[in-house]
Amino acid sequence: MSGRARLTVCAAAASMMAACSLLPLASPNSWIFRALLCVVLQSGMGAAARRVPLARPLTILAQAVVTLLALTVMFASHQALAGVLPGPTAFRQLGGLVGDGLTDVGDFAIPAPVTPGIRILLVGGVLVVALAVDAIAVTYNSAAPAGLPLLALYSVAAGLADGSAQWLYFLVAAAGYLLLLLAEGRDRLSRWGRVFGGAPPANSWAGGSASPGGGTASAPVRTGRRIGAAALGIALVAPFVLPSLGTGLLDTTGHGSGTGGGGGGGAGAVNLVAALQDNLNQPDDHVVLTYRTDSTDVTGMYLRIAALDKFDGDEWSPSDRDTEDIPQVLPAPQGQAPDVKYRPVTTEVKADNSYRQELLPMPFPALSVRAPGDWRFQPEGRMVIGRAGQTVSGERYTVTSMQLEPTAAQLAAAPPATGRIAEEYTRVPGSLPPVVGQTAKSVTKSAANDYQRALALQRYFTSGQFVYNTEAKAGTGVDAIARFLQTKEGFCVHFAFTMAAMARTLHIPARVAIGFAPGTANSAGTMSVGLKEAHAWPELYFEGIGWTRFEPTPYRGSAPDYTQDTPAATGGGATDVAPHGDTATPEPGTSAAASCAPENRAPTGACAGVAAPGGGTGGGGFRVGWLLLAAVLVLLAVGLLSAPRFWRARVRAGRLGGAPAVAPGAALTAAGAGPGAGPAPPYGGRPGTGASALSAWREVLDTGWDYGVLPDDSETPRKAAARLVREGRLTGAPAESVGALATAVEQALYAPAPRPAAGLATEVHRVRAGLRQSAGRGTRLRAALLPRSSVRLLWSLSSRWAAASDRLTLAGHRLTAPLRRRLTRTGQAPS
Repeated sequence: MSGRARLTVCAAAASMMAACSLLPLASPNSWIFRALLCVVLQSGMGAAARRVPLARPLTILAQAVVTLLALTVMFASHQALAGVLPGPTAFRQLGGLVGDGLTDVGDFAIPAPVTPGIRILLVGGVLVVALAVDAIAVTYNSAAPAGLPLLALYSVAAGLADGSAQWLYFLVAAAGYLLLLLAEGRDRLSRWGRVFGGAPPANSWAGGSASPGGGTASAPVRTGRRIGAAALGIALVAPFVLPSLGTGLLDTTGHGSGTGGGGGGGAGAVNLVAALQDNLNQPDDHVVLTYRTDSTDVTGMYLRIAALDKFDGDEWSPSDRDTEDIPQVLPAPQGQAPDVKYRPVTTEVKADNSYRQELLPMPFPALSVRAPGDWRFQPEGRMVIGRAGQTVSGERYTVTSMQLEPTAAQLAAAPPATGRIAEEYTRVPGSLPPVVGQTAKSVTKSAANDYQRALALQRYFTSGQFVYNTEAKAGTGVDAIARFLQTKEGFCVHFAFTMAAMARTLHIPARVAIGFAPGTANSAGTMSVGLKEAHAWPELYFEGIGWTRFEPTPYRGSAPDYTQDTPAATGGGATDVAPHGDTATPEPGTSAAASCAPENRAPTGACAGVAAPGGGTGGGGFRVGWLLLAAVLVLLAVGLLSAPRFWRARVRAGRLGGAPAVAPGAALTAAGAGPGAGPAPPYGGRPGTGASALSAWREVLDTGWDYGVLPDDSETPRKAAARLVREGRLTGAPAESVGALATAVEQALYAPAPRPAAGLATEVHRVRAGLRQSAGRGTRLRAALLPRSSVRLLWSLSSRWAAASDRLTLAGHRLTAPLRRRLTRTGQAPS
């Protein structure tokens, strides 16, 4: 395989390895095979175009055309001519899919289902990055800057995912980038030789010459190690250095609200926790809502945002429902009879400018909403959703709601739910562990009706046997629920979703609401709600009363009055009062501000928790993530300290025959000045040629440098050999080997027909062993760990940096040349 073909393959591999960081964002992951197929086609077209050869811009254009055709076949074949050639209809189809994908990205929680829109965004994004990497690294022969699009792809994925395994994807992406750099270096080494010299250029930032001769030491080993190291360092360190910039409980990327009058597309699977972890990591409890209400029961003023009513086993999420324009008077709450007592309450809410999310927090159930802007109403979940980028940021709105006051007798007399409500809201996945239903039946075995069963469930969670632990692993799927029932440790997410799941196993319709607890009273008669007041609670349905709030989370919010009525007939089931876990149950006075752990993130909904004093998370354990980070940092430090030694070993192997043979064009050329200037041999060479003698001589000089004998390019080989023997205190066989090597290099430099020299590598190793034996312990240690000759790496980078600067300057002159000529023709002085 040629060097250019190898570089093409490595560029495609680097793009696909970076694309692996997108895998946690969507499920299933079969989309990546489509992306791989398209990348192979794109890279193949690039290789063919470069072989013709086409001009560089035309090569990129040909790859872009092949990419477009591949996307057309995959996503718009029915609208394309002959199923391949895109026409106006196919372009409209592709554009519509992209628009749908942008909407779906904001609507679906991670991992999102791979809808056609999300699929084209994933595949198209990978193809754009792969085209950029191939163009930069292969077409324009500059692999180092190709790390920028790879870094951008990884950064987007890392910013959206929860970060639980992003370190692994970082290592995969970094390995792909390093593979690309190595391939480019090998390609350069196959086409260029090494300048024979021992000192850096005069204008080098790496330091002056180590010898009076001031020779050059420029070597095209690899370009951009500095850029590569900087890019990898930024990707690793930046997430831990940059401050958290979260702006709300919900993500700001949008929530499907439908388009057009009465348009379909409901709230979708609203991404309720994409920004939650950022908010919880803020050092203070930033106030996002301020409201004034005429309610007589401010402890029950929960500001509800959304209802999560679909439970598929992996997570709870909102169902995709139709939306409509907000009516002047909202429809009556679902299932509520006229005889249920309520008090109308008016609440005026002011949202902070920094709180940008597209669902309107409001008391439940609302009767009317007066909010400026473009809002839609979803009747099933009684949610108000922004459309076309409408957010709650800075808005003032007024909500009239019901302060429901059902009695225990009404709830106890409610008949079992029937019809669609019973069928849809009691549905549980087949993967739900039996322990959930068994526990629910055990807890409620003494209850006579659904109301008594609901009270028994609430008492089960608040009776003191559950430990409130913000360090518990978050989750809303079946595994998280079963784990919570076993460990009896968790926070509001676990309590709310587990109670809802248990209620469904008892055939009580249930869903989970996400929103804010009532907040804190101010001296001005208003209430302030901070991000850390975010909360989750279950809503259970009772025929004739409707959706009713319960509060199973200890020390959070307040339990409604109708859930505190416990007549003798209610029953309640057996309770487990044994302690569980290592953490004691917190006292109400000291834990009222605690809710959900900042580091825990549920897939569809969660309640925010207050950080520990000083902005901490409240946990004292040494987390696995930090342990892995420490291990990575230690490995990086060890790798950095070992780099000179490994680089030196690699150079030695190449000089003594470990490197591939070079092309004939890279063989020796005569030097004009003298032996100090020398020819320009490659790292290695074919055995028996002058190149191998010069490579062996260079290795001997650098070995002497490692052991304290500084090189001097002004000396003849014979004179340099005498000084190496003298200063290196060589005797016997090592001294004879130095003489033999000097003779071989004189033959290579001056003889009309150099004689083949055999056994040069053996001579070099004998000299190296002699230098080591005669050197002190400190000198030997430094030669092994930090060899002096490794400074050539800095000289090489310095020369390449200077060359790159010269190329940029020349390119700037070329770009501005037409302007200067035009100004000259018009008689104006160029600026």
